[in-house]
Amino acid sequence: MTEMLKGIGASNGVAIAKAYLLVQPDLSFEKTTVEDTDNEKARLDAAIATSTGELQVIRDKAAVSLGEEEAQVFDAHMMVLADPEMIGQIKDNIESNKVNAEQALKEVTDFFISIFENMDDAYMRERAADIKDVTKRVMAHLLGVKLPNPSTINEEVIVIAHDLTPSDTAQLNREFVKAFITNIGGRTSHSAIMARSLEIPAIVGTNNVTELVKDGDMVAANGIEGVAYIHPTKEQMDEITAIGEKFAAQKAEWALLKDAETRTADGVHFELAANIGTPKDVEGVLNNGGEGIGLYRTEFLYMESQDFPTEDEQYEAYKAVLEGMGPDKQVVVRTMDIGGDKELPYFDLPHEMNPFLGYRALRISISEDGKDMFRTQLRALLRASVHGKLRVMFPMVAVVSEFKAAKAIWDEEKAKLLAEGVAVSDDIQVGIMIEIPAAAMIADKFAKHVDFFSIGTNDLIQYTMAADRMNEQVSYLYQPYNPSILRLIDNVIKAAHKEGKWAGMCGEMAGDQTAVPILMGMGLDEFSMSATSILETRSLMKRLTTTKMAELADKALNEAETNEEVIALVKEYVGE
Repeated sequence: MTEMLKGIGASNGVAIAKAYLLVQPDLSFEKTTVEDTDNEKARLDAAIATSTGELQVIRDKAAVSLGEEEAQVFDAHMMVLADPEMIGQIKDNIESNKVNAEQALKEVTDFFISIFENMDDAYMRERAADIKDVTKRVMAHLLGVKLPNPSTINEEVIVIAHDLTPSDTAQLNREFVKAFITNIGGRTSHSAIMARSLEIPAIVGTNNVTELVKDGDMVAANGIEGVAYIHPTKEQMDEITAIGEKFAAQKAEWALLKDAETRTADGVHFELAANIGTPKDVEGVLNNGGEGIGLYRTEFLYMESQDFPTEDEQYEAYKAVLEGMGPDKQVVVRTMDIGGDKELPYFDLPHEMNPFLGYRALRISISEDGKDMFRTQLRALLRASVHGKLRVMFPMVAVVSEFKAAKAIWDEEKAKLLAEGVAVSDDIQVGIMIEIPAAAMIADKFAKHVDFFSIGTNDLIQYTMAADRMNEQVSYLYQPYNPSILRLIDNVIKAAHKEGKWAGMCGEMAGDQTAVPILMGMGLDEFSMSATSILETRSLMKRLTTTKMAELADKALNEAETNEEVIALVKEYVGE
């Protein structure tokens, strides 16, 4: 029977394909006494052999898609499976205690995991994670349940998951993964942002898609409107296909603006830039007519590595992006934004009640524990600066003293490099992300010290509204057009302009077609968004005048009381 599912349209596009459930299987089992211990050992050998074969396939694919270095983690997994001591102990346990293979596997691997987790050496502690992953795979084969792996998908599917981690999303092969649908998340969740970068249609925040859909069910997904059909009828499939064709025609029309300047109907220029996570994303920026990069999220360099990336590794990544964009297009690089929901297996962060409000981003970088890591990143950036138009910004700044502390470290590293005879560009701007309301309120103070602002609305909104943007219960408070948010943004732009500085925005709001006209009216200089939103935004700006949008902004700031009233104002001034 057909079932309709409503969620949040997080990435435009449509798809019709079989469901692929990316959910962790139930690996629970009963401890049993066995007489035929040879059979249990044979079951264990078979499960290990199958797991090893799978890991070899995954390793080979990872080497092609992610690179040889990334693939080495799977070598470590295969080494665990080939460890005669551990496998020998599992078999001894089966033989001595006459227990089933599942129980013997769990007891022995739990013992090894606890030993490794309690070691002082960070590298050895990482081995615990390898053993956990491998154990899960072997256990799944013993129990006869499917262990999902997005990198092994080899037919057209729509991925169904509770949520997708950044690493899950990065493994999705666009050739086969036609869309994804999740239980949780919003337009600003990492999976949604990455889906837009990969141009994969996505619906998030459905609450219960994993309960309603079985592996292999036919699903039709409309990422534009946030609607999906499970077991769709022919009429529903035709409807989704027609929406897809209309969207494709619209995209073709926008594509004609790829090499055009971003100018309004009254001739005012705005810069449309893109947010990226890796050097590979540069191609998508240029293909979508990006005039710069307004946010390079460098934490993916750290998250996709088995250890802290070296100065040379970082230098090569930054150089690739700067050279890829050319000498005239500015590239804004955000220094490492680790913490909150972005953790590193090789960097111990304290357990916190509120990690989003805790030890993260610049707070780590200027601390005693993080300073060396920060200096390495700054040196790499300074060395790369000669290859393009570099702008550097510090994230999660709350007070002026934090910026001054970070800038002092920057100045020290710059002086050291110059003393060593290393070339450094004399045209690097250093700014901050405005994502904490405290900083937005005293933007006039910050503007005297920084070269630019970039407003990170994803966090600014959740901090201003005291509402976690990943929490479905309070998702109604994610209100980008609420006058309180608009006033903070307006305050930042005015403060920058008063000091002759520029103000950009790198939150998802910068590519939001309802927000863009208001931001134009406020005089925001640079709009940085998912690359796939650039041409749509250029098309919108082309038909608007700044004078009329200034009127709209004034009313939104001073007359409207609610998010909904602001939306109504935009419709009145711009049309549907």
